[in-house]
Amino acid sequence: MEYLVFRLYGPLASWGEAAVGGDRPSGLTPTRSAVLGMIAAGLGIKREDTERLNTLRLSIGVAIKSYSTGSLVRDYHTAQVPSQDRKRHFYTRKDELSIAKDKLNTVLSSRDYRSDGYWVVAIWQQPDQAFSLDEIKKGLIKPVFTPYLGRKACPLAAPLFPQLIEADLKSALDCEFPPILKTYEQDKRWLGIGSNVTYLWQGQADALGHYDGVQSRNVWDEPISRMPWQFGMRQEHQLTMVEE
Repeated sequence: MEYLVFRLYGPLASWGEAAVGGDRPSGLTPTRSAVLGMIAAGLGIKREDTERLNTLRLSIGVAIKSYSTGSLVRDYHTAQVPSQDRKRHFYTRKDELSIAKDKLNTVLSSRDYRSDGYWVVAIWQQPDQAFSLDEIKKGLIKPVFTPYLGRKACPLAAPLFPQLIEADLKSALDCEFPPILKTYEQDKRWLGIGSNVTYLWQGQADALGHYDGVQSRNVWDEPISRMPWQFGMRQEHQLTMVEE
């Protein structure tokens, strides 16, 4: 089977999970919605283009190999936002802050990030395909919109290096990429990569192979609608193993 494989690394990443109140937690690994968003940015699909976003969602399967989840960084965040006014629309941040100070409200939140995490992503075409892997590869190499790791404040710090591979899923996720530093040993020390790696994938539980210890769970990262921030549930399989 053919896979498009690329890597994700940045000094900061944030993989959004269900948010309650002012807390904005981050998952340990990239979410399916984050990967689809990055691909959509590469292809030049705008957020309001719900038809093409939904087509992309139905066309792509996603799997992750986590070498390092990085360390937790928590940011105490404050932001000023205007009171709701149905008679006025704010088109820019400058417009929002231009109103009278007594109409600005301060929102407090705690935002989590993963620092120096390293992940490999493999995607494949679903039976109802509308976007080719080669088209997506070209978009990741020369994206229309700037891709980022979950939030705009989290830029990429290494090339994605997308490559098409004809192999089984595990072999695709195990493919090597050029080191970020001079050598792989330097990468391992710098990123804290140990011998344990974690695989996460959608589809059949045995898609990675027949291994003991595969766990399945339901996750809420299937992007249904971007406008009201609506996500659906899907099943994800996970396996942690020692890599030689």
